[in-house]
Amino acid sequence: MFTLRDLPKYEALLELARQYPDLNITAVESCLTFLRTSTDVYTVFDRHFADYDLSMGKFTVLMLLQCSGTGLTPSECADRAGVTRATVTGLLDGLEREGLLKREPHPDDRRCTIVRLTESGWDLLERMLPNHFRLVTDLMSPLTTSEQHTLFQLLSKLRSQAMSFNGEMNGETEPAPAPPGSPNDAPSELLGT
Repeated sequence: MFTLRDLPKYEALLELARQYPDLNITAVESCLTFLRTSTDVYTVFDRHFADYDLSMGKFTVLMLLQCSGTGLTPSECADRAGVTRATVTGLLDGLEREGLLKREPHPDDRRCTIVRLTESGWDLLERMLPNHFRLVTDLMSPLTTSEQHTLFQLLSKLRSQAMSFNGEMNGETEPAPAPPGSPNDAPSELLGT
């Protein structure tokens, strides 16, 4: 994704706002800062995953399988990761070549397979997850627990709005997930938190 390295100065935005009355300077500044921060956070995780010869996509699949316990079909992996079946097939092929997962015949449906972690896959996660969770904690450490809850709520609202723009909600509102640390908080497979 292309983002600006340096955010535009307020004066430049003010000049644009004179030309385009619908420009909300605070909204533009917030959005650009969010995009810049997202890029920086992805860079942190890309470097972290590279230490284990993984990509974000491969890690996501490994975490989905780890959280499932009993394995998933390839289409379940694609749906839960929010990617196409073609994308997940490429990820599964790579992870299988690396010996981190295996495909087995589905016990109830001969038309599909079940994907499970191998012992090597479990070992890799066992080795990397302590460092991964430490990285997530360190990355979020400038924020207090209360600020982290607030950030979670704000990002949930923003995500809901983005989903509605993308037509993913089909006219229904999706309830925001529980804030981190609440009793019904489900772990995020993406970050492993």
